[in-house]
Amino acid sequence: MHIDSASREQLQEWEKELSAQYQRICGHELSLDITRGKPSADQLHLADKLDGILNGDYRAADGTDTRNYGGLDGLACARDLGADILQVPSEEVMAGGNSSLTLMYHAVLTGYLFGFAGNTPWRELKEPKFLCPVPGYDRHFAICEQLGIGMVNVPMTDTGPDMDTVEKLVREDSDIIGIWCVPKFSNPTGVTYSADTVDRLAQLGGIANPGFRIFWDNAYAIHDLEQQVNLPGIRSATLANDTADSVIQFASTSKVTFAGAGVAFVSSSPANLASLKQQMQAMTIGPDKVNQLRHSRFFAEFTMLKAHMQKHAEILKPKFKCVLGQLEKAFGDSDLGEWETPKGGYFVSFNTRPDCATEVVRLAADAGVKLTPAGATFPYGKDPQDTNIRIAPSFPPLEEVDTAMSVFVLCVKLASVRKQLEAA
Repeated sequence: MHIDSASREQLQEWEKELSAQYQRICGHELSLDITRGKPSADQLHLADKLDGILNGDYRAADGTDTRNYGGLDGLACARDLGADILQVPSEEVMAGGNSSLTLMYHAVLTGYLFGFAGNTPWRELKEPKFLCPVPGYDRHFAICEQLGIGMVNVPMTDTGPDMDTVEKLVREDSDIIGIWCVPKFSNPTGVTYSADTVDRLAQLGGIANPGFRIFWDNAYAIHDLEQQVNLPGIRSATLANDTADSVIQFASTSKVTFAGAGVAFVSSSPANLASLKQQMQAMTIGPDKVNQLRHSRFFAEFTMLKAHMQKHAEILKPKFKCVLGQLEKAFGDSDLGEWETPKGGYFVSFNTRPDCATEVVRLAADAGVKLTPAGATFPYGKDPQDTNIRIAPSFPPLEEVDTAMSVFVLCVKLASVRKQLEAA
């Protein structure tokens, strides 16, 4: 279907036919949800042996009684696990509770209220701002919005953030104090940063405000669907550029074991970790070390973790194949949309024609299919072109993903044809 070259009469005929199909689907009273990238029950079952794995033995290898207070850095064995995931030295890792988002919020709050490594607190700047590659992760943007930190959109390319734009903005505005990055299988585009992008990011610490920090949310570090995709190491790049303080890395096992009971990790330079711990000491006497210990025993070797992730991939691959297959069948030879083909992660990013995404989401909702709100992948929920929709196929059963995608492609067609008729 190519609507740019269609006559008004042809558009009207298509609209009539598509509307009839849409009304029939609405009569089915569907209730499907592909809004968030949650692990399915089958994925969660892969880690069920966490329960009972300690068998009454709560002492870590170093003798720590994990039932008691203390250990702000987390267990040594848990830090080793985080080091394997992030490919950094374990002495530069802290292991926390179940949520890397909590650690990110704490880190932003630390920078905002107190500053990192003796630098000026962000709140003392005239107008502190974060650079936000778009489309991006809505929860990152929510942290900035809640604290009143400004957000500046930066286009995403197929190699990562548009670094010409990033470097220009950082040089021109000293109130820019951070950038959000999901460097591997970016949420939602699925892009993995290139070596050049990683190296240029590592150099930002030499041209930006001294308090500038890269928030490196490596949520999908080990979430490959097919062959292993290698992400160049940001730590080695910062060491080569003498900018080690400029990066704070995050990861977790939330989409590895239990989404609500995983282990989160933060890694950075000694100076940054000292700043985080100074504030954290007023918040907690220590993380859940019992949970850290059972994760460390469940993944006693990194090879066990990689084998576990292969099981996740086998569950996810058919769902991604379904989504991509439906998109290709519907739009492979049309001008109605474009999409990414991710090699890992949890999302497929789809772009409608301009000013159509909101209407697609509305039509789908009325037909019984919930999608992530249009605009959610942009700061303040405002997509300037109203094009991007994030598709999250992980949670529902495969047959529900297939049905939801059938509704989705119909809604894209109907919204596109109606928009074109308005303009004709």
